[in-house]
Amino acid sequence: MGKKKEKLGLGLRALISDIDTGENKEETVKEFSKTTTEIDISNIEANPFQPRTEFNEQELQELSESIATHGVIQPITVRAIGGDQFQIISGERRWRASKKAGLTSIPAYVRIADDQGLLEMAIVENIQRSDLNSMEVAISFQRLIDECELSHEEMAGRVNKSRSTVTNYLRLLKLPVSIQKALKQDIISMGHARALISAEPVDRQLEIFTKVVTNGLSVRATEDLVKNNFNLPVNNKKKNNETAEDLEIKKIKSRLTERFETKIEIKRSQKGKGSFIIHFKSDREFNEILDLLDE
Repeated sequence: MGKKKEKLGLGLRALISDIDTGENKEETVKEFSKTTTEIDISNIEANPFQPRTEFNEQELQELSESIATHGVIQPITVRAIGGDQFQIISGERRWRASKKAGLTSIPAYVRIADDQGLLEMAIVENIQRSDLNSMEVAISFQRLIDECELSHEEMAGRVNKSRSTVTNYLRLLKLPVSIQKALKQDIISMGHARALISAEPVDRQLEIFTKVVTNGLSVRATEDLVKNNFNLPVNNKKKNNETAEDLEIKKIKSRLTERFETKIEIKRSQKGKGSFIIHFKSDREFNEILDLLDE
């Protein structure tokens, strides 16, 4: 095990040397833009210019416990400062939590050059790959923000996507680590994750996530579960006594719920009489519903 680690270190130093001497510069930067290296935590130091100097201890402890269970999902980014020593560019909170969890090494992207244009180009090229999962895309977007200092709008232009698409990917990084891990492993889809994001707080997200995985729920069923506060069956199977009309009413209810983003009730007798109720929680929601009705 020790020999393998030493060999990895030598390879890393050799690549850094290539950059320092100008040899194979572009290829080396591209390689490091998409791969991570396990680095000894003791060989990493905090950035002295980091504007954030205080970290919430409770949040740090929660992240530490999560990392101890699931590992580090999003690698940190460091720059080489000589020999085997590195300095954090982004991810100090993850680094501190990993130390707290007792980890001896942490996955990291290594910045080995200050050539901003090359790095940005390499990350964008990596994003364009078709085999990336949603979490890998989200992490790459965050790297462009942290390392290349791009706004959401600038980044959207670089990767040829809408600003809302970029924002939706970045929101995935706010999900609990266990949900991020499931998304990375294709246990759930991007659609499931987007539905879970709106199910705050975290304990509610995790509760719905468990139902989704246990029952193999579809994205639509997950959205309904979130919007209706668990008051739905936890499977997608049709009841034996459901008629075609019942199923059609369900579809209409689902469509109205999605349009008005609130709870909808539809009551209908066999003779065709009935009513539907649109729920609202404030004057603001009431006015928003009126605006939608006027469209």
